[in-house]
Amino acid sequence: MRTTLLTLAKRGLPDLLIVCLWIGAVVELASTSVHYRPALIPFVVLAPPGLLLRRRFPFAAPLSTFVMIAIAATIDPKPLNHITLPFFAGIAAMATFGSIPERRRAIAGWITGIGFVAYVDHEFGHGPGSLVWITGFFSVAWIAGYVLSSGTRQRAELQERIERADQERELQALAAVAEERARIARELHDIVGHSVSVMTVQASAVRRLLREDQEKERQALLTVEETGRAALAEMRRLVGVLRRPEDAPALVPQPSLEHVEKLVEQARAQGLPTELRVEGDAQELPQSIDLAAYRVVQEGLTNAIKHANATRAEVLVRYESDALELVVSDNGKGDGNGDGGGHGLVGMRERVAVSGGELSAGPRAGGGFELRARLPVSEQ
Repeated sequence: MRTTLLTLAKRGLPDLLIVCLWIGAVVELASTSVHYRPALIPFVVLAPPGLLLRRRFPFAAPLSTFVMIAIAATIDPKPLNHITLPFFAGIAAMATFGSIPERRRAIAGWITGIGFVAYVDHEFGHGPGSLVWITGFFSVAWIAGYVLSSGTRQRAELQERIERADQERELQALAAVAEERARIARELHDIVGHSVSVMTVQASAVRRLLREDQEKERQALLTVEETGRAALAEMRRLVGVLRRPEDAPALVPQPSLEHVEKLVEQARAQGLPTELRVEGDAQELPQSIDLAAYRVVQEGLTNAIKHANATRAEVLVRYESDALELVVSDNGKGDGNGDGGGHGLVGMRERVAVSGGELSAGPRAGGGFELRARLPVSEQ
């Protein structure tokens, strides 16, 4: 904002000076006691305002100023020797010639301006010494315009290069991110996906070789097979998100608490008797809260099965007016520090924190382990 105001001020200051020259020429012409022809008035008055069009007509605008002064000198040169504002209008026009970006046109402007200066000086009846002095004075004005405009152009070019470099760096960063996402997607698909697929196929094959009386083993392998297929489906979805992040909303819907009963059933199928309790009236949850709640229950049951050596577990889902409370407890021996070989609890804490909630995990007073989370149900 400050830079914009400074830019506007720098652009507006020359225009303000030109307007002051314009007003000054009118006042000076009206207040002078020197007798002059009335035909002189419009050309003296119209000499400065043409410079206001210098941005649109960089050569024609200062040329019009010199033309007006030359015509005024032709009509009646004597009064111009006694008024100063037309002289400063000519100085401003010469500086405008110097500020033309194209060097050839700027030099052509200098030659044109000096030609008009020589003509007006001749009309005044001055000698060669006066012409040398006035030519040097107007040349200094041209050089000043040239130097100032060169500095402005250099700053503009530097700013443009900086912006272009920033854009190139941003594009390079985006390309690097896209390349890394593609690499991760390839590894997920080729390595992890292949391994899970082999495990699922092997579990299915072994299940079909079991005897009829091996029902428990058959059910366990069926659970492994179904879990593997679900993992493959989830992995395909993640690979699709990695490869085409812009299409993520159009992919398979994220899991939610609507599927919490399936999580409980899977825990039971893997040999962990699990009870599900739902308190309060179920309500529609924001997508981020719904997904975070599902992952909390999933992580709690996974820890109970893999690490706690539990023989019983309980899942509590409590809907409150402004929050959702989740409790996953078991009678196992897990310590719940989240710093072991896996990072599940650490990830859960981060996910819950991002959702604006709180999570605690640790041993229960009466034995066992408890994972408790509280999530806000309104999106702030």
